Amino acid sequence: MKSLSVVFAGTPDFSVPALEALIASRHRVLAVYTQPDRPAGRGQQLAMSAVKQCALRHGLPVEQPSTLRDEAAVERLASWNADVMVVVAYGLILPANVLAIPSLGCFNIHASLLPRWRGAAPIHRALLAGDAETGVTIMRMDVGLDTGPMLLERTTPIAAADTAASLHDRLAAMGAQALLEALDGLIDGSIAARVQPAEGVTYAAKISKAEAAIDWSRTAAELDRQIRAFSPWPVAETCWNGQQLRVWEASVTNAAATAAPGTVLSADATGIRVATGSGLLNLLRVQLAGRKAVTAAEFLNAHRIEGAMLGGIK
Repeated sequence: MKSLSVVFAGTPDFSVPALEALIASRHRVLAVYTQPDRPAGRGQQLAMSAVKQCALRHGLPVEQPSTLRDEAAVERLASWNADVMVVVAYGLILPANVLAIPSLGCFNIHASLLPRWRGAAPIHRALLAGDAETGVTIMRMDVGLDTGPMLLERTTPIAAADTAASLHDRLAAMGAQALLEALDGLIDGSIAARVQPAEGVTYAAKISKAEAAIDWSRTAAELDRQIRAFSPWPVAETCWNGQQLRVWEASVTNAAATAAPGTVLSADATGIRVATGSGLLNLLRVQLAGRKAVTAAEFLNAHRIEGAMLGGIK
């Protein structure tokens, strides 16, 4: 089967499995585009993206334009003469003249079952909404926001214990495999692009830090989804004894809440049980500001919390 020449564009960890899969395939990765190095960590030292690190390990040329809207950047991209451009969480807008450069088009791995959850944070939004399943869509890109025709979808159930981290890793691996299947189908004509359905469109707005605050008047099931959706970032948080208390892991207890939402009803080695708007939430792993995350049992070795009222942010 014919091999394709590929320009790859991506930035975070989610993009790396797809790049690795392309490198290991019969296709030829000509160049890798990624966001410019940016300050990171406490020292604010310039850091390379995960994709750049991967590309350098494999000896691939790396391009890091700050925009693809100026003439020089467009000409440079065109000079690679690629058959396709594969875009995975790149972070830069591709204008129409850029989308037209590769002879067979630009293709994206999107972490949802389109047209549900177009936009920036599909993994988080699917968890928050309580979706039963999610997946990846291989899409030919157009100028809209995740509106292009679909080549291939792969589905996975969302388990009760799934977090944004676990779904991220599963969908990244699924997307890499689906991408190779879609490229094969593109070459042999076995896969035809399909227009997205007009019904069922939702938008996955970018996650903000403000959304991390726990509102104890919501149901235990909703709060459990919030905690899982915001692990590992921005991490759901509440306030206890005048200080931030982050909640990394919890479970739902169906017993009726017998006190005002936010009241710690009981606490032992099996968890810290808090009243919510409906049901109890059992906190299993928590973290005080400036401290490491610990189990409920470890937290209770050093703190008394039973009877406390949780709520708000310091």
